[in-house]
Amino acid sequence: MSKTDYEKARKLAQKAYRIAPIKGTYPYLQVLDDILSYTKVVSEVDLGLVEVPLDLIAGTKTAGRTQAFANNFMPLLPESSEFAVKWIHLYESHLEEGIRDPIIAYEFMNRFYVVEGNKRVSVLKYAGAVSVHAYVTRVIPQRSDDKDVKIYYEFLDFYRLTSLNDVWFSQEGSYQKLLKLLEKDPDRVWSHDERLDFHSSYIHFTDVFEEKGGHDLPLTPGDAFLSYLDVYGYQGLWEKPSRQILKELEKLWPDLEIFPGKPPKKLVMQPEKEHSRSVISQLLPVTPTILKIAFLHDKTKEISSWTYGHELGRLHLNEVFSERVQTTCYDNINSEELGLKTIDEAVDAGYKVIFTTTPKLLGASIKAAIKYPEIKILNCSLNAYSGHLRTYYGRLYEAKFLTGALAGILSETHKVGYLADYPIYGMTANINAFALGVQMTNPKAKVYLEWSTVRDCNPEESFRSRNISYISGQDLITPQNASRKFGLYDIQGEEMVNVAASIWHWGKFYERIVHNILNGAWKKEPVGNQRTSINYWWGISSGMIDVICTKNIPSKTQWLIELLKKEIAAFHYNPFSGSLYAQDGTLKSKEGEELTPEEIISMDWLLHNVEGAIPTLDMLIEEARPMMKLQGIGMAQELG
Repeated sequence: MSKTDYEKARKLAQKAYRIAPIKGTYPYLQVLDDILSYTKVVSEVDLGLVEVPLDLIAGTKTAGRTQAFANNFMPLLPESSEFAVKWIHLYESHLEEGIRDPIIAYEFMNRFYVVEGNKRVSVLKYAGAVSVHAYVTRVIPQRSDDKDVKIYYEFLDFYRLTSLNDVWFSQEGSYQKLLKLLEKDPDRVWSHDERLDFHSSYIHFTDVFEEKGGHDLPLTPGDAFLSYLDVYGYQGLWEKPSRQILKELEKLWPDLEIFPGKPPKKLVMQPEKEHSRSVISQLLPVTPTILKIAFLHDKTKEISSWTYGHELGRLHLNEVFSERVQTTCYDNINSEELGLKTIDEAVDAGYKVIFTTTPKLLGASIKAAIKYPEIKILNCSLNAYSGHLRTYYGRLYEAKFLTGALAGILSETHKVGYLADYPIYGMTANINAFALGVQMTNPKAKVYLEWSTVRDCNPEESFRSRNISYISGQDLITPQNASRKFGLYDIQGEEMVNVAASIWHWGKFYERIVHNILNGAWKKEPVGNQRTSINYWWGISSGMIDVICTKNIPSKTQWLIELLKKEIAAFHYNPFSGSLYAQDGTLKSKEGEELTPEEIISMDWLLHNVEGAIPTLDMLIEEARPMMKLQGIGMAQELG
């Protein structure tokens, strides 16, 4: 029987040997000495007796017995050889009493290379064992900019805490993210029980992942495990039935197939044409069902002008679809954990459409969309990639350009102020568009930028000290703290004077989206792959964005602003066209060219006539930092 097993093992070796050239891999075992011959090593560390996953054993330390094995550690030598006799005898011993003697190996870049015990490894791999005990010496390479070396040093920090070597990632920052998802202190050494619980959970997940075909995907089991934890969490993983993990993995599979990439992104720049019902469907009697729609806000309408605007949009839905929709709102949903819990409650209550009205809830929205693929979830954010939900935002920069042109006309000091809040995607486009408007009508003017979310900052005092009159402030009033300091206003003189305001008509957006859901056009719009990341980005042309002027400006000036508005709405004029220079003198757009929508969305620079800077995370007040981490300009993001 053991001879038959050797023949089976040798056939596995021959198969691996044949297909290696097709895959572009070496057919024999890797040799560590060859690898180290072109690698700078800084030290060797004795790790003592370690349990080594057999999947991580890649070859031998020296070239001595390399060609006796294929690259899968199965034997290549004939059944009549002395090597085969020893292999068979070892296999019989393993069946009778098991292999207890540790092997001796070197570890380099979290791969193991055998010094003594090649046949033991071969037998154990053939028998389907998971690990082997080994006396291990670690070889540490010199730090470098090489991605794999950087990941390895992150692994060393993780190993120092956990003594675990079976989790490997292909992307930088993954070990830190794992600790965060596990809610572990990044500097605390794990207890024995913590190591056992994690190891069991990871092996449990990996078994399901491999059984589903994970070995054919362009990622490591660790990468897949991290993606899984990011959506479903770690708590109770070991107790989950394999069928439940498999079902959850199936929802994630499209993301894992394109890892580490993101789904293609489709920007929907304006509403598509109305979809009308066919004549036959109009004649058939239909009993309308009530569509239940939930809104999740991170604050309340009394204290937040942003929430107030979305609440006006929700009330607009109630008025337009009075007999066909039922809406509700959840306030103060200001964390991912609370967002997930609240979405669970909304789904249990029968809500089929959920709008999360802040980028703070983007992560919760993506995870909930994966969990509830039948629920239509939309998050109000910009520059997010996810094929599981749709996002929406407005091209407010179009309106800011118009108010900037107005400020340039009215300013007598050649100084205009701009008060921004969060340094997130979209904000820079607003600032620069305003500056372009100022430049169009007043080439000598400068735009002085201040941030309301920067610590120890008094924007109004700064504006007054510079003798600045006209300021672009927040876009809506806050009911609880009513003030005339919104839109474009003049602070010089005895009384503050409102001049114009950029307007978000959220009701226009919500009405159109809900109309398409009710008439069945949601699945048809927009045309594209189901895994495409859909981003609604509407502007003045849709009616969602607008500018209103007060009676405090001359009629001829109003006429000019209306003319510019019509040109923008008809897509005849793009504010970000012609020669554009950043603060450092870099040419961002040549004469006769214009920036693409993607370049406008991801803009991380300020125009040459802007005085000020984009604040870094450490400069912000605590309340602003979570938003910055999620959608901050220049900050890296992993969302689904």
